[in-house]
Amino acid sequence: MKVGVIGGSGLDNPDILEDAKDVAVMTPYGEPTSPLKLGRVGGAEIVLLARHGRGHTVPPTQVNYRANIHALREAGCTHILATTAVGSLREEIGRGDLVIIDQFIDFTRRRCLTFHEAFEPHVPVHTPMADPFDAKLRALLIATCEQLGYKHHKTGTVITIEGPRFSTRAESRMFRAWGADIINMSIAAEAILANEAGIPYAAVAMSTDYDCWKEDEEPVSWEAILSVFKQNAEKVTNLLIHALPKVR
Repeated sequence: MKVGVIGGSGLDNPDILEDAKDVAVMTPYGEPTSPLKLGRVGGAEIVLLARHGRGHTVPPTQVNYRANIHALREAGCTHILATTAVGSLREEIGRGDLVIIDQFIDFTRRRCLTFHEAFEPHVPVHTPMADPFDAKLRALLIATCEQLGYKHHKTGTVITIEGPRFSTRAESRMFRAWGADIINMSIAAEAILANEAGIPYAAVAMSTDYDCWKEDEEPVSWEAILSVFKQNAEKVTNLLIHALPKVR
């Protein structure tokens, strides 16, 4: 059993691994966005990857999602847990709340969303995506949130936008009308490719802002996101420390 952990904004390089070592890799899809960091958490073998690079230098559209997922698969990862900062599209999802995502809406335009650039003759590959987030991993994350007493939401639909710009107010209202609960710029692509690769995948999101639909709040800014994430990053790190050894 080996678990890949993809660290998002504010958790590019969490200091959670024992006996950590970096491994640079190359894939048929190019380099992943960071070297792999191999180590252990509570006896569990972990492979950590920084989604946007360890200095957050890679914009969402330029993240090499195919290389990232392929690198984790080649490293022997049997499961993937991802972390992400998100904007809230619901009054009840407050700043610092955790959301265990169960559905996505993909609103991106420029991502490579399949490993298959061609099919074998008469063997098309169309990956089922009705429930893109692994039920067992989600249940583990929910149980760990309850154990730790963290405010969390057991379900949530994330809409993934292209970025790097934030939404207009009209878009934000539209996403709410579509049934999205939270918004970010990365999770849909990862979930799609992890499912295509046959790797159980789940994501814990931290709400940092209210996007721009809430007119009694300041519109989202990168500075505000970082401020909230820094105040609450310990929760996500602690959640991973407690959950990772229990992945089965």
